[in-house]
Amino acid sequence: MKKLLIFASIAFFGLTTAMAQQVDLRRKINVSGSAETEVTPDIIYISISLKEYLKDGNSKKKVEITTLENQLFTAVQKAGIAKENLTVSNLNSWNYETEKKKNPDFLASKQYRLKVSDLNKFNDIIGSIDPKGISNTNIESYDYSKIESLKKDLKIKALLSAKEKAAYMVEALGDKLGSVIEIQDGGDNVIQPVYRNYTMKSAMADGAAESAPEIDFKKIKLNFTVNAVFEIK
Repeated sequence: MKKLLIFASIAFFGLTTAMAQQVDLRRKINVSGSAETEVTPDIIYISISLKEYLKDGNSKKKVEITTLENQLFTAVQKAGIAKENLTVSNLNSWNYETEKKKNPDFLASKQYRLKVSDLNKFNDIIGSIDPKGISNTNIESYDYSKIESLKKDLKIKALLSAKEKAAYMVEALGDKLGSVIEIQDGGDNVIQPVYRNYTMKSAMADGAAESAPEIDFKKIKLNFTVNAVFEIK
């Protein structure tokens, strides 16, 4: 019995010692650092809707969808954009021949998806197409090709900013900054640009305006925060 009590006391003492060793008695400072930048999107997807129209309202003087398509293809090629960057996203003329027989005034339409890296090229392309054959255009989505590399650089800058902040705060009290104990990623904060959908005005459809629509495209803003704990020596 006495041996059992001694063994229990030793076990309890060992457990207490182990728990005491787990208590972190180091002096610490917890700070956060941030870094941000803005970039112009270089991957932009735009939808372009083409639609047949009647010249002077005369069904015998129809501008065919194939004519408008050829203008679009030629403009894309002239702009130096790879043909695979232009795809058909919607087709409203699949039953063209049937509808044409039922209704001579039937107007076929097609919607395309164009990938560009420069909106100026988009304006050049639109300006090369018969404005009356353009139903509407709008920006579908956008991205930045080097965004992952940029995220990495910004997070490193945010961490170094946290270290710099911790250093001058600690040194102000006459101490020195030790090594990092813990790092927490504050998460990704990517603010996408605000854009408007651009619909061709009726005035353009009537031939009153020949120029391509103006596009005001804002930049993508990236902001990252890193929380870090440093030892105070």
